Amino acid sequence: MSAGRVTPNQPGERVGATAKHTVAPTLSDTRGFRHQLRAWLENHRASFKDSLSRLVRQPLGSFFTCLVMAVALSLPMGLALLLENVSQLGGSWQRAAQISLFLELDSGDTYGELLRDKIAEHEHVAEAQWISREQALAEFQEHSGLGEALRELPDNPLPGSILVTPEMIDKDTLVALLDELKNMPKVEQAQLDLMWIERLAAILQMGDHFIFALSVLLIAALLLVVGNTIRLHIENRRVEIEVIKLVGGTDGYVRRPFLYMGVLYGLAGGVLAWLLLAFGLEWLNASVVQLAQLYGSEFSLSGVSLEDGFSLLLGAVLLGYIAAWLAVARHLRELLPR
Repeated sequence: MSAGRVTPNQPGERVGATAKHTVAPTLSDTRGFRHQLRAWLENHRASFKDSLSRLVRQPLGSFFTCLVMAVALSLPMGLALLLENVSQLGGSWQRAAQISLFLELDSGDTYGELLRDKIAEHEHVAEAQWISREQALAEFQEHSGLGEALRELPDNPLPGSILVTPEMIDKDTLVALLDELKNMPKVEQAQLDLMWIERLAAILQMGDHFIFALSVLLIAALLLVVGNTIRLHIENRRVEIEVIKLVGGTDGYVRRPFLYMGVLYGLAGGVLAWLLLAFGLEWLNASVVQLAQLYGSEFSLSGVSLEDGFSLLLGAVLLGYIAAWLAVARHLRELLPR
């Protein structure tokens, strides 16, 4: 076997072939990527500018569409904020949900104060107040109108008591706390108006369900409104879209301006909804403060926080985007070049 022949176990080499080497990215490839990125950004900028100009050229129609979105967005958000403000009447509700512990008559003030301090350290207790027998008798004489009759009694018949303010209003937690407190030494009786707590929880739960159902209905209405508006824009540009698809335009290229239009509708509607809520709550707050002062309370409505406002804007933009996507996806397959 000659040295020049290639055996089956030896790798062959094509005559005139160059040696294999790894191709490194050249400067022209980098410039090509930058050019594609610049073209992509320029296309998005042009689509955004075109969508914005079309909305500006129809100010009245665009404003009413955004106003409808604002009203639909502000209704459930406003009700949720009102329910949250009502829930923040925690001080008044907690006082109404206080647990009254009546101690045995032979319990002195020293034991009552020690028991009060022990109860105040409980994780589910916000505050504990000790009312001595003398203080309880003085308050009863003042509010009952039986002062003269009570002074004729040989002994004070009223026991010392501890008013326990719970940390939170929850039926199961309150029941467990009541069972724990009434089993403490020298506690003769423990009282809690559970029926009132159940009614309050039912009212709050009903409010939550109502707001959820209203939100679902209004979100569906928003999708229909924005989707129908985008559909009208599509019909107005049918010939233009058919020409674009005829020369090879992709569905993404055709879809992009309408998606930006949906986002702009959602953004403008969210801003208007935020303004409506801010001014509406401020206007309502004047009456609420006046009513609260009649009951000796300093309660007032809190406005729209930045977190709630930005959540509202984000939700509005997402709704506009989804509505535009659904509208374009439904009609895009119909816009084939004839």
